[in-house]
Amino acid sequence: MQNSMNTLEINNQTISNRELTPLVTTMLPQILRETIVERAIASIACTREEIATACQKLFQQHQIHDIATHEAWLRRYGLNHQQFQSLATRKLRIEKFKQATWGKKLESYFLQRKKYLDRVVYSMIRTSELGIAQELHFRIQAGEQSFGELAKTYSLGPEADTNGIIGPVEMGMLHPSIARQLQVSHPGQLWHPIPFEEYFLIIKLEKLLPAQLDVFMRERLLKELFEAWLQEQIQQLPNTDKAWLVTNRMKAEAA
Repeated sequence: MQNSMNTLEINNQTISNRELTPLVTTMLPQILRETIVERAIASIACTREEIATACQKLFQQHQIHDIATHEAWLRRYGLNHQQFQSLATRKLRIEKFKQATWGKKLESYFLQRKKYLDRVVYSMIRTSELGIAQELHFRIQAGEQSFGELAKTYSLGPEADTNGIIGPVEMGMLHPSIARQLQVSHPGQLWHPIPFEEYFLIIKLEKLLPAQLDVFMRERLLKELFEAWLQEQIQQLPNTDKAWLVTNRMKAEAA
């Protein structure tokens, strides 16, 4: 990357200031976001070992094999060694910021979110007529035909292709009325037909898979909290800055 007073050269392509202005405008929401993040992690420190490891990863990523290649890379992107270290450790410092800010609150947050994070496998038949739904429910309850057989024959949704089986799926991804029904179910419980939009549903919970606060879940919840915090910070920006965000969102939706 090279630049002069009137042009910017990236990957052997010259971009004039006139062409650069709309590009920067398009990127402004991301620039504002990254500025907020940079301010938040400015005071987050890394050990010498962490810095060395992070730099080594960046060397490998950009195929920097020796000092000469490193210096050439720095000149190309207009960076000094301190800025290179900052770039290399950025992801780690963000993770440290997340842990320092929300690490101790993670268990209580998990408990608040757990009912939406639990996964379920359930069976469903949807029909457009209550009489048919009641008849199918009776056949299943009486053991005349299996749920899967009837779902394959009568269900009007894509679940007909899977013998009525849906999931595993998180409770939070389901329609609230279906989620509420499953949250008060026990495995194997068959419900009477319930109205749902233009259909009548027969639902049976097959399996409940409770969410666990494992390493993957911790990372996910920390990311959720971080993103929620970031959106709050964006909302606190001056109206002139937020106007750019609205403008670019409208352009993206119109595209």
